[in-house]
Amino acid sequence: MSDATEERPGFLMATLRTPEMEMAELGIGVPDAADLALADINPANPHLFKDDRWYEHFARLRAEDPVHLNELETSGRYWSITKYDDVRAVDGDWETFSSARGMTLGIKPSEVTDEMLQRVTSFIAMDPPTHTEQRKTVRGVSAPSNLKNLEPEIRERTIKVLDSLPEGETFDWVDTVSIELTTLLLATLFDFPLEDRRKLTRWSDIVFAVPQPGGVVESQEQKVEELLECVAYFENLWVERRANPGFDLVSMLANGEATKDMPTMAHLGNLLLLIVGGNDTTRNTMSGSVYGLNKFPDQYDKLVADPSLVANLVPEIIRWQTPLSYMRRTATRDCEIGGKQILESDQILMWYISANRDEDVFPNADEIDLERPNADRHLSFGYGIHYCMGSRLAELQLRVLWEEFLERFERVEVVGEPERTFSSFVHGYASLPVKVTRR
Repeated sequence: MSDATEERPGFLMATLRTPEMEMAELGIGVPDAADLALADINPANPHLFKDDRWYEHFARLRAEDPVHLNELETSGRYWSITKYDDVRAVDGDWETFSSARGMTLGIKPSEVTDEMLQRVTSFIAMDPPTHTEQRKTVRGVSAPSNLKNLEPEIRERTIKVLDSLPEGETFDWVDTVSIELTTLLLATLFDFPLEDRRKLTRWSDIVFAVPQPGGVVESQEQKVEELLECVAYFENLWVERRANPGFDLVSMLANGEATKDMPTMAHLGNLLLLIVGGNDTTRNTMSGSVYGLNKFPDQYDKLVADPSLVANLVPEIIRWQTPLSYMRRTATRDCEIGGKQILESDQILMWYISANRDEDVFPNADEIDLERPNADRHLSFGYGIHYCMGSRLAELQLRVLWEEFLERFERVEVVGEPERTFSSFVHGYASLPVKVTRR
């Protein structure tokens, strides 16, 4: 194993107890929003998402306390921003609300060391100019010309997966369709060995997994071990692509002016960002589209009757699902949001999942409406300098999936409740049992 993996990075091992782990312990049997004192509402509790009980907690905060303070032993003070306009304002002001101290709820600012900040990070967790330079290194993969080149391959693989689905038998849509399609594309973007492509799925799953018995990972130590395996694997690819670069994400990072001299360990953040961004988000929107259309069968009927509605299905499902629930910023100075006094170093959670359900912007926001005129105003891809680089690629995959599905099938029927991801950050599905009926 390389020197990079033998280091046993202390900054990863030092945070054995994370805020989500603390909330996981506190949150079993968390009361309904109506039964809690306003100060006790904590929307970052992963149990709310695992049990799909987050709606009323955010609705109450939007109505009564849209800039809401919580404090934990592990993370210190953090604010939940839940209204659309406030979220957009924070996301658009990178000078006041910095990304450089992390994108998820972290440990107390006083306990964050320079080593933690410098060793594993990604350009989404940076401010200009470093953010701009590193993002530029890989943005060619989402250029319109490259999307045009990728679409035939995406369509061919989608057709192959759909044609293989068993009719009249229950199967897991998440594993059989959503994960398979997104992982195949991600392997293409990385020029990653196809036979090992499910490693990408595994690494994506563990990045934001909350360690717990019987969970995706059992302990923080296991999580670190597997992330180091990811480093070792990509280190070998790094060496190959430096010698023989191609048009893939690994080659771009290995040879880009802003990234080529970084040690492999320092690249881990960018690699995990691209893996999660290209895998978790799209696959959970694909799964969410099936679950959501079954939840609102009148909209499914509209889609079957008029397949041209796929064009608006794409942004509406991305709004309704919101595959990443929030992003974090850190205040660089004392300031004010919605009349609340924010202190320098306070953590700010921009709840995209709540902003996308803001009735002031999206009437009947909890419902799917395939004719919603402003569906594309959703904040699922963020806003400002950190707007999701792969947004068009995600939209393309979802559009192609439903175009090809509607040509081949009468219905996909959800036959049981999904198993949901135990995370307040990744809003997703671990499994979704379905049956399909062909035309």
